[in-house]
Amino acid sequence: MQKADSSSTVITLHAPAAAYPGRSGRAMPDRTSETVRRRAGEQAPVAIPYAELTPAVRGALAALEDEIASLKVERSGLIDRLRAVEDLADRDPLTTVLNRRAFERELDRVIAFCTRFGVQASLLYFDLDGFKQINDRHGHAAGDQVISAVARLLQANIRDSDVVGRVGGDEFAVILTKAGEGDAIRKGQELGAAVQRMAVPHQRTRLRVGISVGATGLQPGDAATEALRRADGSMYADKSRLRVQSL
Repeated sequence: MQKADSSSTVITLHAPAAAYPGRSGRAMPDRTSETVRRRAGEQAPVAIPYAELTPAVRGALAALEDEIASLKVERSGLIDRLRAVEDLADRDPLTTVLNRRAFERELDRVIAFCTRFGVQASLLYFDLDGFKQINDRHGHAAGDQVISAVARLLQANIRDSDVVGRVGGDEFAVILTKAGEGDAIRKGQELGAAVQRMAVPHQRTRLRVGISVGATGLQPGDAATEALRRADGSMYADKSRLRVQSL
């Protein structure tokens, strides 16, 4: 006999081979077990034939089975709704790409993966040039259109394994998996050129925006904040170079 935590007797109820219906009309399992604990010294199973159960007990068991099935369905729905809420909390409401908090969490996860398995990954950092002038001249609705268009372009031109995040008002970052720093520089230039060619329709005009790009390879033991700092520094170096060229 198996000792119980507190002394008790277990009564096991066995149904006959033929299944019996629950209140919902579906078949109940061929065997039903219920545990009734009583003060007794030891836990001892006692078999009771289903035929000896009273109609009230049979009805209670059927109702219990239906309730358990209903709770399972409800639990599944609650889990789905919780996941949906968590996903909304991770998304930038304007562009639906990851917000900064979620992006940094994903960046930490990628760094940990790269550190453990010795694979390469890189980080791109983008800052829009001339975005303030668009807001000042055409209004914030126009600025929102430009931000959304840039987010869509970035998402459309990366792999499924890569990750886009909006990390500031007019700043984006992209995690490039299985890509070294040289690969990231080339990809950043490609994406930057695509953004500069982009023309966003707004009322009777088309809005254009410039962009500065920074890139850094992710290092073993990096923190997300440190990697973002390096990529941001690389982006400002690119912005300074562009300003000198425009003189």
